[in-house]
Amino acid sequence: MNQMTQHSTIDPKAFRRALGNFATGVTIITARAPDGTPVGVTASSFNSLSMDPPLILWSSMKEARSCAVFEAATHFAVNILASDQMEMSNHFARQQDDKFATVPWAEGLGGAPIFDNCAGRFQCETFSKLDGGDHWIFVGRVIAFDDFGRAPLCFHRGSYAMLFNHPETFAKAGQDRAGEAETGRMGNHAFFLMLRAVRAYQERYQPKLETLGLSLIEARILLVLNDIAKLTPEAMVEYLHAPITEAQAALGNLTDRGFVSGDAQGYALSEAGRLKATQCWAVAEAHAAETFDTFDAAQIDTFTDVLRALIKG
Repeated sequence: MNQMTQHSTIDPKAFRRALGNFATGVTIITARAPDGTPVGVTASSFNSLSMDPPLILWSSMKEARSCAVFEAATHFAVNILASDQMEMSNHFARQQDDKFATVPWAEGLGGAPIFDNCAGRFQCETFSKLDGGDHWIFVGRVIAFDDFGRAPLCFHRGSYAMLFNHPETFAKAGQDRAGEAETGRMGNHAFFLMLRAVRAYQERYQPKLETLGLSLIEARILLVLNDIAKLTPEAMVEYLHAPITEAQAALGNLTDRGFVSGDAQGYALSEAGRLKATQCWAVAEAHAAETFDTFDAAQIDTFTDVLRALIKG
């Protein structure tokens, strides 16, 4: 039975653990010090406040070295990190002499640094500062913002996490379609059942890939090249089950992002591509384990044997 924790003096560690049950996004808040030095800190305290005027807020410990800079700054920027920017989060969470020396950035409003490839960015004019116990709460008026539509990096119970669509968000649509299909021959025809099964599997799988910043076909290419190097686009089509035009477009995107290299004679993964392929396999294996969790080993073995037999023809 759950019990309410009551203390005349709150245990800070227990309190922090309890607060960790609330999942948050991860941001890097930046500003420019009076002497021109860029300052940036990792923070999960960002939140929306008002639509009219457009206001946001975040908080900083009063004793933090950087807090005085934000108190004096006329502007600050909120860089909402994407799911593949965990290392950037760690980088700005560490104490260093110059956090910006090895990180590409651009100068935003009021000199506050802004970063590319984030999930979103808000450039703010300092609006007010509120006393919040051992923290200052900084309120910013949004002057400019960018929405890049990338999946965000999350933080939950002391660990980084990624955002997946809840399985029940797919259930109703799937049930509506199934209700129509079950009334006719399609409800018992193996071919149509396979099509529906693949579609249902992908509907739940694709949002998880999007947290890695990849489309379904881009992820497939990385997984294929992880096992078979120097494949031509034409040879990949056999494994991708996609038109050659889609494969070529995806290869172009992956090449631009530095994940693959090559030409019409063959493509291979870069080091960054191998790391991204490892992430893809982790997502793929976790999704398969989740999907087949209700089946026993014998059922899964039989299912796998049937698939292999169908492939051989």
